[in-house]
Amino acid sequence: MFERKENVVLFPFMAQGHIRPFLALALQIEKRGYNITFINTPLNIKKLRSSLPPNSSIRLLEIPFNSSDHGLPPNAENTDVLPYNLIHTFIEATLSLKPCLRKLLHDLIHEQGGVPPLCIMVDLIFAWSADIAHELGVFHAIYNGLSAFGMACYYSIWLNLPHRHTNSHEFSLPDFPEAGKLHVSQLSEHMPEADGTDPVSVFQHRNLPSWLNSDAIVFNTIEELEMKGLTYFRRKIGRPVYSVGPLLLPGDNRGKEAEITPDQCIKWLDTKPPTSALYVSFGSQNTISASQMMNLAKALEASEKNFIWVVRPPFGFDINAEFEAEKWLPEGFVRRVVEDRKSGLIVAKWAPQVEILSHKSVAAFLTHCGWCSVVEALNHGVPLMGWPMAAEQFYNAKFLVEEVGVCVEVARGTRSEIKHEDVVEKIELVMSEGEKGKEIRRKACEIKERMKDAIRDEEGFKGSSVKGMDEFFNAALLMKEKSTKSDLIN
Repeated sequence: MFERKENVVLFPFMAQGHIRPFLALALQIEKRGYNITFINTPLNIKKLRSSLPPNSSIRLLEIPFNSSDHGLPPNAENTDVLPYNLIHTFIEATLSLKPCLRKLLHDLIHEQGGVPPLCIMVDLIFAWSADIAHELGVFHAIYNGLSAFGMACYYSIWLNLPHRHTNSHEFSLPDFPEAGKLHVSQLSEHMPEADGTDPVSVFQHRNLPSWLNSDAIVFNTIEELEMKGLTYFRRKIGRPVYSVGPLLLPGDNRGKEAEITPDQCIKWLDTKPPTSALYVSFGSQNTISASQMMNLAKALEASEKNFIWVVRPPFGFDINAEFEAEKWLPEGFVRRVVEDRKSGLIVAKWAPQVEILSHKSVAAFLTHCGWCSVVEALNHGVPLMGWPMAAEQFYNAKFLVEEVGVCVEVARGTRSEIKHEDVVEKIELVMSEGEKGKEIRRKACEIKERMKDAIRDEEGFKGSSVKGMDEFFNAALLMKEKSTKSDLIN
């Protein structure tokens, strides 16, 4: 008799930095022989279709969402197209997806002859979906594509607001003392003014504690790297916490709509000596201020290093607008650095990051410390220069500098003043042959090997992340088995 494969439902938040880790998770689960149903809003599903490998059987399912109903611009279905001031409005608007998700899951179960999915894995912002899953007898998990340490700090700060209980610029986390001291400059947008009654606090105080309703928490990280953060959640939430990373996509095919192709980037890098180039990118949703941009450009020129810089208009301008180099970069910068010396490659909006980071010419990565970018860099043994911008990125940077030793922090956010001389010094520190640079590179290569070991699955050896994924699915199957027996008895 033909045995139907178990179905796993995935539902990420509508942002590139969330959808991509979920897609990597989907492809990994598919390899294990499960059917995948990937839920998202229509425009995101449309983009996803071109991202799936040709041989993939992942089913893409649309959940209706009309941004105009929530005071958002028309067709705003991804944070990438929204200004900063509308991000929280967008997050709040996703609460309207509850009845739609309930109906989708009901329809799926009906379609499968009354058999529920094995589990539903949702974004950390969609913790509210646990009630719907449990109504239908489905195992519910939060998949967190972010770091365990960074999220532990973020989780603790929002629930405790410890910075409000001290006159000092430094503070500790009452339920996570292992994190050490934090500074008010590491508070992301909304946190400094949060008092527990403001809209963002109200949302966080509703969302974060509801993680306790889930059956499991899954992180895209490795046990050997993130014991502190994973232990925090095991202690705090009292639910199984699994590390299953690094889950990575092989590349990003947005080159079709970009100004540069992966081949063009690789061709440029091929002309440069090994470990001679710096890659600079602040992700798909971040940018720096106009004065910071000027100083960073001066630093890149003064350092005389080769570099690829992914640029977007400065903070305060439309991040998706055309980049005007003559307006936001020093006079003559493009002519001197890009055209004459050919030491720089300036790319608007998007670059093939995985392909760049895997190239032998890349020596370091100046990054916003988004966890996807961090994992992609460390998976190739590339040291980091941290410039965190938002959310848990500040704590990722702290973790990478203080705990892991693979990063040097350059600046924080869009408000910090930077001097180009200081940036040059830090570029030199990471990329030179000095002791500090050598040590950072050694540690980055060490993490690369640990990541490889974590996902090794061969006779006689199973990596920690392979075991984590095994344990997760065993827990989901056990719950389904118990639920089936209970139904038979009743």
